[in-house]
Amino acid sequence: MILHLSGVLTGDQVDTCRSRLTDTHWSDGRGSAGYLSAAVKSNAQLPDNHPLARELGEIIIRALDGNARFTAAALPLKMVPPLFNCYENDAHYGSHIDGAIRPVTGTPYRVRTDLSATVFLSDPETYQGGELVIEDSNGPSEIKLAAGDMILYPGTSIHHVKPVTSGKRLAAFFWIQSMVRSDHHRTMLFELDNAIQKIAMDSPDQSALTNLAGVYHNLLREWADT
Repeated sequence: MILHLSGVLTGDQVDTCRSRLTDTHWSDGRGSAGYLSAAVKSNAQLPDNHPLARELGEIIIRALDGNARFTAAALPLKMVPPLFNCYENDAHYGSHIDGAIRPVTGTPYRVRTDLSATVFLSDPETYQGGELVIEDSNGPSEIKLAAGDMILYPGTSIHHVKPVTSGKRLAAFFWIQSMVRSDHHRTMLFELDNAIQKIAMDSPDQSALTNLAGVYHNLLREWADT
């Protein structure tokens, strides 16, 4: 499932991120890539342990803590703290797939990358190119979202970022380990949850709601690891 989450960050939060990133010192993005990805990666990135990455990453984590749609879709168990990158002057990232296990820098912990996420921080009209292209069974999806919006997609997806031919593309990116490993199962649970919520709004007195909620939680109990 590829899911567009609108307004994950407020305008003020986006402005804070952009202003703090304006004068920072960027590193070569290849430093965090595996040996295959490094060969196709050409961008700038804040180092994983950079204090500014931790500071701005906390803004995103707090925003997601209160985002019910993200929680319903991702069913998050663990997350890699958000990282930040910059694309300009024809920077790009060729086709690759994210590594299955991601270490959390400075800790002994590892996160299984069930889901990948990108939060766009630059207004789309301020740069040319830079589309995130995700391959799935329906073909490629080209994604270029408003500042503050997030795209959530399976970590199993092959994807790439097109060259930024003018302007600057700032974004945050990170990975989530879900309580439910299977994307197929997560998608079914998300759709069932949405249907239950709609019925609850339209016809809240239906006794069948209790049965539907029971089905949801029994499936979650069957599929989830915590």
